[in-house]
Amino acid sequence: MSAQQALLTILEQKIRDDSLVLPTLPEIALKVRQSAEDPKISLAKMADVIAQDPALAARLMKVANSAFLGRAIKSNSLLQAVTRIGLSQIKHVATALALEQLFVSKYPVVQQQLDKLWRENIQVAAIATACLKLYQAEHPAAQFNADLMTLCGLVHNIGALAVIAEAERHPEVFGHPVFLHNITEKIAPFVSVKVLQAWGFGPEFQLAAKNWRLCQGGQPPDYTDFIRLAAIARGYYKSAEAEMQLLQYYLQQQLITVPQFSKQPQFAELYQDIRGLFT
Repeated sequence: MSAQQALLTILEQKIRDDSLVLPTLPEIALKVRQSAEDPKISLAKMADVIAQDPALAARLMKVANSAFLGRAIKSNSLLQAVTRIGLSQIKHVATALALEQLFVSKYPVVQQQLDKLWRENIQVAAIATACLKLYQAEHPAAQFNADLMTLCGLVHNIGALAVIAEAERHPEVFGHPVFLHNITEKIAPFVSVKVLQAWGFGPEFQLAAKNWRLCQGGQPPDYTDFIRLAAIARGYYKSAEAEMQLLQYYLQQQLITVPQFSKQPQFAELYQDIRGLFT
């Protein structure tokens, strides 16, 4: 049995046995999310929780002062940053910023794969959120949240992290990047849902992780559709005909206004603003 086939067999068996090791949220993200669920939490107390992780605190300051939140008066303290972001959104923003801590390996060849996966997740999150922000500008009554969209984009393929972690024990497969890509495509959707369930993420995250690869639009539109727009922009779908049909559907649903939506100047500015939060 080849190393590739052996890995596939191991992964499929562990999924059946429910024994695949799933990634866990960084500790600081768990603390922020748990604190956000406390109805008595204050802005000052939340700032104290975030201050336990200086790196996260610095990145939250960057977000609070970013073009993504507008170009108003700058925040000069962590408390001001938390106030500006808001308690209702801080758990999504903090989780998104802390996720990069998971994409780390002591093996250079594995780290290359994790870096690639993280870059792809950032790109999907930035494209999807830019599309959503443009949609919100035209449809202000639409019930969508940009911070949730960004986090949804970052975790839409989180199962791939577990697949790569298992593959790390079989370093010979990293010499076969096409195989690793194919096995991730096959298994990651199911594993992604398992991870998001374990993390306590809501149904909108789980639906996106499960269904974004399907080249068909939802009715009514949801967060998954904006991730599919990111997939179109990245040339993910193999069938040009199916992709064109999906694009026409999104034009009819007014999720986008032009077929070449990623070429619009407004899109490009939003995309760079969002992507800049993670670089």
